[in-house]
Amino acid sequence: MHDDDHGHDAFDENDDPVEAQVWRLLALINPGDEDTALRQFAAWRDVQADSGDGADAVETVGEVIDWSSGFRADDAPTLVQALNELAARWNLAIEWDGDPDDDGFFDEREPADLLATACDRLLEHGYTAWIYESPAAGYAGWITLSRDAEPMREIATALGINLRLASEAG
Repeated sequence: MHDDDHGHDAFDENDDPVEAQVWRLLALINPGDEDTALRQFAAWRDVQADSGDGADAVETVGEVIDWSSGFRADDAPTLVQALNELAARWNLAIEWDGDPDDDGFFDEREPADLLATACDRLLEHGYTAWIYESPAAGYAGWITLSRDAEPMREIATALGINLRLASEAG
């Protein structure tokens, strides 16, 4: 890390290659919000340092971004709530083809269907919802600008993340 012109600790690309990819990932899932990416990167480094070699880099990312730049959910209501909060970062509201507050809404919808709906609705606004396999949650992922799909795939490959579009959850 070194100090940049703004007084922030900025990532030095010459550091560890895993750290470089984690930094790129955090920058992509926090478009236009470098301060959040920097805070999450510092938290990620702290967790990694505290655990020695024991912490999985991607699971640590999931921990430090949960409910601010990413989601981890085991049930449909939590998934919808998390995705709504993430979309709100860009003043977007996901149209769920029904009201999640209505009784019975979740009786008729599986999480994979909800992820597909979110993916489709976000794409309409230039965003892409991604999911990855996580031992810590049934559904985990993040949202990026759609134009960043190729760099996201490159980062996922470099970090060994089984990443796919949220619409491919089923």
